Amino acid sequence: MADLEVAPPSLHSNAMETFQAQLTRKLSDALSSAGLPFAGEVTPATDPRFGDYQSNTAMVLAKQRGENPRKIAESIVSKLDVAEISELPSVAGAGFINFTLKREGVEEKIAELVDDERLGVATDSSPKKIVVDFGSPNVAKPMHVGHIRSTFLGDALARIAEFLGHDVIRDNHIGDWGTQFGMVIWGWKNLLDLESLKRDPIAELVRIYKETNERGTKDETVREAVRAELVKLQAGDSENFAIWKQCVDLSLQEFSKAYELLDIHYDIVRGESFYNDRLPGVVDRLLKKGLAEISEGAVCVFFRNSPELADKPAIIRKSDGGFNYATSDIATVDYRINKLKRDTLWYVVGAPQTLHFKQIFEIARREGDKADFRHIPFGNVLGENRKLMKTRSGENVPLRDLLEEAITRAEKIIADKNPELNEPERKEIAKIIGIGAVKYADLSQYRMTDYVFSWDKMLALHGNTAPYLQNAYVRIRSIFRKNAVDPLSRGGPSSPRRVCDRAGGSRQQTAVTLAEPAEMDLAKRLCQFAEVVPQVLNDFRPNVLANYLFELANSFHAFYEACPVLKAEEPARSSRLALCDLTGRVLQGGLKLLGIGVPERM
Repeated sequence: MADLEVAPPSLHSNAMETFQAQLTRKLSDALSSAGLPFAGEVTPATDPRFGDYQSNTAMVLAKQRGENPRKIAESIVSKLDVAEISELPSVAGAGFINFTLKREGVEEKIAELVDDERLGVATDSSPKKIVVDFGSPNVAKPMHVGHIRSTFLGDALARIAEFLGHDVIRDNHIGDWGTQFGMVIWGWKNLLDLESLKRDPIAELVRIYKETNERGTKDETVREAVRAELVKLQAGDSENFAIWKQCVDLSLQEFSKAYELLDIHYDIVRGESFYNDRLPGVVDRLLKKGLAEISEGAVCVFFRNSPELADKPAIIRKSDGGFNYATSDIATVDYRINKLKRDTLWYVVGAPQTLHFKQIFEIARREGDKADFRHIPFGNVLGENRKLMKTRSGENVPLRDLLEEAITRAEKIIADKNPELNEPERKEIAKIIGIGAVKYADLSQYRMTDYVFSWDKMLALHGNTAPYLQNAYVRIRSIFRKNAVDPLSRGGPSSPRRVCDRAGGSRQQTAVTLAEPAEMDLAKRLCQFAEVVPQVLNDFRPNVLANYLFELANSFHAFYEACPVLKAEEPARSSRLALCDLTGRVLQGGLKLLGIGVPERM
C-alpha cells in the first residue's frame, strides 16, 4: 500500500470535483437562473436521515429580502440540475435544501478515487509562500511537555499546507540569546563538570544555570560577575562567544534527537541571535518613519488610533538601551518577507502571546507590509489533577522522558497482544504506536482547548485514539497479507479496464458496487476526505481531520462486521477489496498528514 504522495501542483489536475464542490457549483447555477445572488453554502448534512448534504441558502436570502424561506427554497430547487449525482433535492424545516447522493454517483466517484494518488484532494488554485514558525525551544534547557502543542500543531499544519500545494518553509525560531546566558557562561567557567557534560549535556547546562542562579540570589559579587559575563558576550568577547556557541551546538544536537524520533524536520533554524545585528536598524527605521517615539528614555510604538491597543504601547528599545522580543520579532518579519520572499506568516505560539503578536502585526501593517499574518494560539496540556502538567518536584515534564514512557507503555501492550513478535519488530512498532498516541491525543483536540494528558486513554485500542486508527489499518493489511492478495490487483477484478498503477505499470480496474448500506456508508465517508483536508487550514484545526479519520475507522469496522470480504462471491469480493484498500490508503495518508505513522502489524 503506497504512501500518500505530494504531487507538484502543476502536475495534478483539479478536475476531480468533490460532491460538495459539485453541488455548490450546481446551486450557484440554479441561483443565477432564478435571478438570485449566491448566498449560504453546501455543507455535510447534520442529520443523515435528511440526506447527505444541505444548504441554508434560502434562509439567508429570505432574511435579506424579507420573504418566505420555503418559497425561495422551492424556487431554487425547481432550477437545480443535480440528477447525475443526487436524488431530487427536498426542502425541509424552515427552508433547508437537502441532497441525497445517488448510489451510481458514489460508485463512480469511488472508482475515480481508487486510481488517484491524491485520494481526490485537489491542490489550492492560489498557492501561497508560507513560513511556519513553530516549536521554538530554548537553548541550554530541555524540551518539555510545554513544547508539545506548538511542535505537533505546527508540523501538521506545514504537512497539510504543503500537500495542498503551498510553498512552505518550516522555521525553528529558537531562544538562543538573552540574559540567561550570563548565568550559563559564569556557571560554565566556574561550576562545569566535563564528564557530566559529555554524558548529558542539557542536564549539565541546566544544573550550572540553576546553581549560578541560587548563588546569585545570595551573593552580590556573583550577580555582578554574571552581568559582566553577559556584557562581554554582547560585546563579542571571543571566549564567551565560543562558550555560547558550544551551548547552542549541544542544544541543537539534543533537539535534533527529539525531532528525529518525532519525524519532524525544519527547513531553517534562525534563532534570536541571528537578528542581533539588525535590531538597531529596526529602531532607527521606525523612528525615522515616525512610527516610534522616545518616551521616558525608551523607544516605543503607540497605537493611539486602535481601540484594542490604545493603552498598550510596544517597547522596542528599553531605557537602558537594550532590545527585547518585540524588536527581534519585527526584524524577523522583515527577514521573512524581504529575504525569504514569503507572503504568509504563521506563528504557532501559545495564547499568552496574543497581545504581543497583535502589536507586531500592526507595526508591520503600518510599515506597509501586505503579508497575511496569523497568530495560531493553543491551550495547555494538563495533568490528571487538571493543572499544568508538572513533575512531582514542580518542574516541567521533559519531552524525552514523556516520549520514552509512551514507547515503553506501547511495547508492553504489543507484547501482551502479540507475544510472537521478535524484539526488533516489537520495538519499532512500539515507537510508531507510542509516538502516534501522544501526537494524536494532542491533535484530535481543538487547539484552544486545555486537555488532560492520560496514558490509559491515549493508548487505548478503542475510542478516538491513534492505536484505534492504526489497528483499523493493520486489520485491512492483514486481509491482503494473510490471503496473499495483492492490493493493486485486489484479488481478481470484474469489468476490468487497464489503467496505470502506482508503480508505473498497469493493472485492471475494479468495478465498485455498493449494494449494502454499510458499503454505501463507508464509500460516502471515503469521498469526504477530499472535502475535509482543505478545511483544516480554514481555522488551523487538525482536529477536523483527526475526527474524520475516527469516523472513517468506525464506518470501516461497521462495514467489516456487516459485509464479508474474502468469503463474498464475485463481483462483491473484488468490490469490497477495493473499498478496503482505499480505506487503508486514506487512513494511512490522513495520519501521515498529522505526522503519525502506521505499522504493518500490531
